[in-house]
Amino acid sequence: MHVSLATTDPDLQKISPVLLQLRPQYTEASLVARIKLQQQSGFQIAYVSEDSDFLCVARFLIGHKLAWQKYLYVDDLVTAESRRSTGAGKCMLDWLKQHTRELGCQQLHLDSGVQRFGAHKFYLREGFSINSHHFVFTNLDADQS
Repeated sequence: MHVSLATTDPDLQKISPVLLQLRPQYTEASLVARIKLQQQSGFQIAYVSEDSDFLCVARFLIGHKLAWQKYLYVDDLVTAESRRSTGAGKCMLDWLKQHTRELGCQQLHLDSGVQRFGAHKFYLREGFSINSHHFVFTNLDADQS
C-alpha cells in the first residue's frame, strides 16, 4: 500500500468513487468541482492505493487555532467498503500522523458522525481520544431572533 497526494484532475476522478461512498449526495462531477474549489483554500487530499486500486481517501487542511495551535484537521476519511479491515485505514492514519509531525503541527484532529461506531472503535484503537462534542446550527434562515 502506498499513500500519495491527489493533485491533478485525473487523481480526483480516480479517488472520487471511494469518496462518494461517504458523500453520496454528490455526483462525480459535482464532487470534483467542490474539491477543486476547496483546494483553492488549502484543502489537500491523500489516498492509499495498491496496484491500480484506490482503497482509502482523506481530505485535510492545515490551520492555526488558539486552542490547538498549528494542527492538521481531517475533514473526510473513508476506506472503500470492500477494503475495510485490510490495513488501508491504518496506513492512511499512520501517514497522516507522520505528515502532521513533518509539518510541525502540534495536533491531529477529526470529527466522526455519531452513528459511525465502527469508525469510532478504529480511531480509539489508533490512539485518538474523544475530547469534545461538535455542535452545529444549520437552520439560519428560520432563526431570525
